[in-house]
Amino acid sequence: MKRIAILTRDCAGVNAAIRAVVRTAAHYKMEVMGIQRGYQGLIEGDVIKLGHRSVSGIINLGGTVLKTARSKRFLTEEGQKQGVKTLKDNDIEGLIVIGGNGSLTAAHILAAKYAIRVIGVPATIDNDINGIDLSIGADTAVNVALDALDKIRDTAISLERIFVVEVMGRDCGYIALRVALAGGCEDVILPEKDFDINRMCEEITEGNVSGKVSWIITVAEGKAKAADIAKQITKGTGLETREVVLGHIQRGGRPTALDRILAARMGAQAIELLKNGETDKCVGLKNDEFFTVSLGKAIKTKDIKVDSYYKLIKVLT
Repeated sequence: MKRIAILTRDCAGVNAAIRAVVRTAAHYKMEVMGIQRGYQGLIEGDVIKLGHRSVSGIINLGGTVLKTARSKRFLTEEGQKQGVKTLKDNDIEGLIVIGGNGSLTAAHILAAKYAIRVIGVPATIDNDINGIDLSIGADTAVNVALDALDKIRDTAISLERIFVVEVMGRDCGYIALRVALAGGCEDVILPEKDFDINRMCEEITEGNVSGKVSWIITVAEGKAKAADIAKQITKGTGLETREVVLGHIQRGGRPTALDRILAARMGAQAIELLKNGETDKCVGLKNDEFFTVSLGKAIKTKDIKVDSYYKLIKVLT
């Protein structure tokens, strides 16, 4: 294999993965092309050459130096065929896709439908890639959200107030659950678990009567909106409640050491897999050993076991 390409989504640690892919490929005398703006760039032929020096100084940067964009056109057969044409026109023999469910679903289409040699590298703050313990970007997102929550708690205690903090997580409550436990939150609302707003209000009222002066609840955006929950709590308890939406700050920021190391190892391993003729696979680490999951399996809904975490959060309240 003489020439490969990289296509990415964005989250902290992706640049570290790009760097690892490019420099590992250079070690094996492979050329690397970077596809700018994701699948939209693949369709439009927005391809640049990457070398050892072109990835200098990016290991500590959030986001992706290759930029990214969602592409509805790639959902069509016409868009897919145009993407395949870009790969062939540029003599690209293998593709590494760094991203989450959407990116890896498209990667699976390229491999299964068009026989393109593709390896996926899991990078998503939701950590929802099926069969993978930890995705690039998830640790940084949790730490960014936790830092914000720690600051909110200072105000919550000072003003004796209830706060509902909304974090990212459309279908997966990974960030909300981890932040709730690490931040000492009193409750968490998750896509994977039903919640009883009336019972929550009862617990807040009981705590207030016994002298508890502040309360923080994290909520995953896919389950409920912080503003709606805050209104219901105020109505149900008579206590002043504020909402905070953390939003896209969770996608950015300098990657943690864990994410940089994970990205470096996974990026390098993706090259090894392509070199050895593997395709339609997603790379992962389990017990500090590499393994692969088929892209067809990786893109299915991940079963997040939340009960033990939730029980501990309530015990420690």
